[in-house]
Amino acid sequence: MNHLFRDCHVTREIWSALSYQCILRNQCEDFVQWITWAMEELSLDQSRVFCCALWAIWGDRNKRIHEGKVRKGMKVANFINSYISEINGLEKRDLNRTVGKKRWSSPQASFMKINFDGAFDRGKNQSGVGIVARDSDGNILFSCSEIHFNIPSAFAAEAIACRKAVQMGIRRGWRHLIFEGDSLTIVKKCKSKSQDRSMVGVYIYDIQQEIFGFDNIRFQHTPRFANGLAHIIATESLRRGEEYYLDRGVPDYATDQARLDGRCEED
Repeated sequence: MNHLFRDCHVTREIWSALSYQCILRNQCEDFVQWITWAMEELSLDQSRVFCCALWAIWGDRNKRIHEGKVRKGMKVANFINSYISEINGLEKRDLNRTVGKKRWSSPQASFMKINFDGAFDRGKNQSGVGIVARDSDGNILFSCSEIHFNIPSAFAAEAIACRKAVQMGIRRGWRHLIFEGDSLTIVKKCKSKSQDRSMVGVYIYDIQQEIFGFDNIRFQHTPRFANGLAHIIATESLRRGEEYYLDRGVPDYATDQARLDGRCEED
């Protein structure tokens, strides 16, 4: 595989992506979970290169085994480069489909939306939880953070953050709730009615028990940039080692993001 990386002009990006995912794989139970995690953790450009490289390498391997055809690394690399260039070209030409980044949006009347995010420090096996609750007018009802120890993965950090959001919403007595986070896998697991047997199954079980009997509860996935306030709180709390709870406010370091979300609502 090394000859492929030498010949490809996206060498560093592919190698970085693959190396990073090899580390993550050790913390996942199966291939599907690993791929899902990869798509969440990598940027759009990294995911594109990563998937195209895997596809090209797998196709080259099949031709070598089943057809006896061997392609030089340069040809495989050229295929990856040209394919990525074609995708980029299509995006540039299709100007009518250019859409701005999705922004945070307030829930419908009578609903409360609680955004959550989990930050993870692999070196210390610690996680930070960021929670922000807002009403249909975009008003902040509360924000909080927690630090957790002996956490095995970023995947678990997201599940813990979701569980905390659910606990806080339910225990406040709110009956119409939307829980929103940027981990697609966790959101899907929370929506599922079946028993989760993955490494975060215990957290998903707790969430399902909390919402049992409630009819007006939803779980929504949103991109990272639309979950900015919860993300900032989670990452900064973990970095500072601080926990807090604030009624109708956020910490000083998150006020700029709170104002930005408010302006997005007005627009």
